[in-house]
Amino acid sequence: MKKIINSVESLLEESLNGFAKAHQDIIEFNNTPHFIRRKQLSTNAKVALISGGGSGHEPLHTGLVGIGMLDAACPGYIFTSPSPDQMMAAAESVENGAGVLFIVKNYAGDVMNFEIAGEMLSCPCDTVLVSDDVSLPKDHPTGRRGVAGTLIVEKIVGAAAEAGASLAECKALGDRVNKATATMGVALSSCTVPALGKPTFEIADNEMEMGVGIHGERGRQTMPLENADQIVKHLVEAIDPELQPQKSQKVLLHVNGFGATPLMELYLVFDLAATLWQQKGIDVVRSLVGNYTTSLDMAGCSVTLTLLDDELIGLWDAPVHTANLRWGC
Repeated sequence: MKKIINSVESLLEESLNGFAKAHQDIIEFNNTPHFIRRKQLSTNAKVALISGGGSGHEPLHTGLVGIGMLDAACPGYIFTSPSPDQMMAAAESVENGAGVLFIVKNYAGDVMNFEIAGEMLSCPCDTVLVSDDVSLPKDHPTGRRGVAGTLIVEKIVGAAAEAGASLAECKALGDRVNKATATMGVALSSCTVPALGKPTFEIADNEMEMGVGIHGERGRQTMPLENADQIVKHLVEAIDPELQPQKSQKVLLHVNGFGATPLMELYLVFDLAATLWQQKGIDVVRSLVGNYTTSLDMAGCSVTLTLLDDELIGLWDAPVHTANLRWGC
């Protein structure tokens, strides 16, 4: 393992310190317990959006704190859920009269700890559970995982909260976006968790892992490595039956890198996926390409499709100013 670190134990805090210094114009870092919050809270009562999870997925979630998106994010240690006390401290720091909405990826530790925090808060709160990973069946015992679609939920609900939507309205909107979103990922390599010191799974040079999550876990199938056309076809064919987009349906297409895939390859994937859906009469009206929901140094990518209407397009286009997503400000 080769990593630019001082020690496994100090990595998270040192990284968060650097993040806070680099973006001190828009965020603040609370050291004990760890959370990142917006520097300037809304002067009007607004729903406070809080998310979080294990570190290693940057810029999710800390890089998405700011105007038009998250009010706070709680980072746990690498691939480890944050604790309820982090979530409570973050909520108490940013809540300003309209309640708190937790946006939670569907992983057991995250769900449990956010639920505990919600039960202990004195202000109104609710939760949107993100479950966009279609590599798992709908009837999976713990439900489908939340992956790259989490960003889309956070952006759209963040815009609604900024515009003054109520807690109930933000909750309903988040559930609607989650239901309209599907993601499928593929990995060409595993990732290396610093505390483990070696790849979490072995994969040959002539293989790929189809249906991976974002914690270095294996996918649903190890397959022979194919060219880009065939890889993207597999991803599209996994998403299509889930969302069943109709001809002329407007969509957002998000191609997300896992941390070690060049943008050159990600844009190639976007071109191929967009072409396949356009051939079916689907209207790709919005796009996002880049490393947003990563898995440390994993090579590979995911494709996310979200069905849009005019309301959702307007909320996606609304101004946002965070460390890693910004337009219109």
